[in-house]
Amino acid sequence: MSVLKPFSKLPGLKTANILLVESEEQFQQSLADALVEETAVTVNVRLAKSLPLPMKNDESRPRIDLVVFIINLASELSFQSAEASLKYLDPGYFLGKVCFMVTNVPTEHMDAVRKLAASLHCPLLFAEDQTLDGVTNAADRLLTILKVAAGLVPMATALYLSNLTRCTVPPDIDQPSFD
Repeated sequence: MSVLKPFSKLPGLKTANILLVESEEQFQQSLADALVEETAVTVNVRLAKSLPLPMKNDESRPRIDLVVFIINLASELSFQSAEASLKYLDPGYFLGKVCFMVTNVPTEHMDAVRKLAASLHCPLLFAEDQTLDGVTNAADRLLTILKVAAGLVPMATALYLSNLTRCTVPPDIDQPSFD
């Protein structure tokens, strides 16, 4: 099993490639359908339950511009799967090409996700996966980040956007309340 590398392949012209990683695949397909409806650029969506990706398709696989870990906080397995998959990403991905999207947010599990996103300096997005409007809003936010990560937005870089949108943890993270 190999590590996924962000700069091992050349980018496509007016093309952005996104990898959605979700262990339970509940929200993944509806989000993928919403993402491919983009008309300004060609969006290729790849789906995976976890990393590493299989080696057999490595040569035909396009360059992945953005990796999105979808974490359903109603399931402990979802968080553990995302956390285990992180070791199969090259450190170059953590320079603006990884983000976390959280669904079904109970407050008791938020501390662990916030700590994870803050420790990796990655954006943390919240999504409503039960309604069409929620899926559409999540797709719009991801498309904004994807276009920057793919280099399709002039005068903007993924690292700069990552610094603006990254998850920060307050110094009193050990306190159970974020009110």
